[in-house]
Amino acid sequence: MATQTDAIELSIVMPCLNEAETLAVCIDKAQGYLERSGVVGEVIIADNGSTDGSQDIARAHGARVVHVPAKGYGSALMGGIEAARGEYVIMGDADDSYDFSKLDQFVERLRAGDELVMGNRFRGGIAEGAMPPLHKYLGNPVLSWIGRVLFRSPIKDFHCGLRGFNRQSILNLHLQTTGMEFASEVVVKSTLGGLRVSEVPTTLDKDGRSRPPHLRSWRDGWRHLRFLLIFSPRWLFLIPGAVAFFLGLLGTLYISFGPIILGEIGFDVSSQVYLAALTVVGYQSVLFAILTKIYAQHEGFRIPRSRNFDRLERRISLESGALVGLLLFLVGVGIAIAQFVGWANTGFGSLEMRATLRLAIPAALLMMLGAQTIMAGMFLGVLNVGLKRNR
Repeated sequence: MATQTDAIELSIVMPCLNEAETLAVCIDKAQGYLERSGVVGEVIIADNGSTDGSQDIARAHGARVVHVPAKGYGSALMGGIEAARGEYVIMGDADDSYDFSKLDQFVERLRAGDELVMGNRFRGGIAEGAMPPLHKYLGNPVLSWIGRVLFRSPIKDFHCGLRGFNRQSILNLHLQTTGMEFASEVVVKSTLGGLRVSEVPTTLDKDGRSRPPHLRSWRDGWRHLRFLLIFSPRWLFLIPGAVAFFLGLLGTLYISFGPIILGEIGFDVSSQVYLAALTVVGYQSVLFAILTKIYAQHEGFRIPRSRNFDRLERRISLESGALVGLLLFLVGVGIAIAQFVGWANTGFGSLEMRATLRLAIPAALLMMLGAQTIMAGMFLGVLNVGLKRNR
């Protein structure tokens, strides 16, 4: 155990919420590793409001207890990381599912200059009953695959709870999440930030608790996916959405003047309906990409940005969105009114269906796009109000 005057190399941080059953054995393994390896270190228990005496157990076994009042897995870990005195931090759950006596590969990679070293349970081995089948065969593989595809990350086990990192490098990422999605945030921001990232095999054992885990499969899985979408790159929503929008809009407007004939194939009002739907879906995708980035920025997430996006953000507001949306909506209403007047002039008799639909579909499309634009502007206004309230 390091003293106050020792230069600490490694802090082993464990988040804790009522882990009295397994906390002692986890601390003893961590202390044993420090003694065996000769690494100057400390064991920190980031307590998140335990009521089962976990704090006393931690102190009795030589760990330093850090009280973290803000609830959540991510909050507890950030509290422990901020309080750590080591150059490096290795974090892991206090449920005895990870072996804190076997940290040599993590320390070796950290000393070699890696800034984030992830454990990989699929390479190291998962004991029978240690991971529910839903997590083993669906949740973890799928979410990790999405993370690798979206962010070109080399990590194949995004959610391994045993990981080590350079403390200052991780603090420089300004991590924001408070829940289980903290696991994804560390990997995503480390990758986007250009940190040296690596993986080492680690084992996962069945935890030693008699109570259910804090993890909730569907709720926390959605929180991980939601976080990945916040950081989604341009090619996932913005670029495909823009392509779909312009193709759909041009096709819809072109058919309003008459059918499109390509060889023996003709495209008329039925195609125009689908093109209009493609326009709406593409426009919604573009709005989602823009508003997500703005939301992430307002919430403190430091995400890659471009000069074009910064200029766009400065120009769009509640007022500009409402003005553009209202203009689009009124153009659509104007076309509808003109059609109604023309119908009235014929004595409300029968109409030529195809000619009528060729104008009605673009009119309806413009009204939908206008309404979407107005509501997007209103949502942006809500974000700005929230930002002012928190200042």
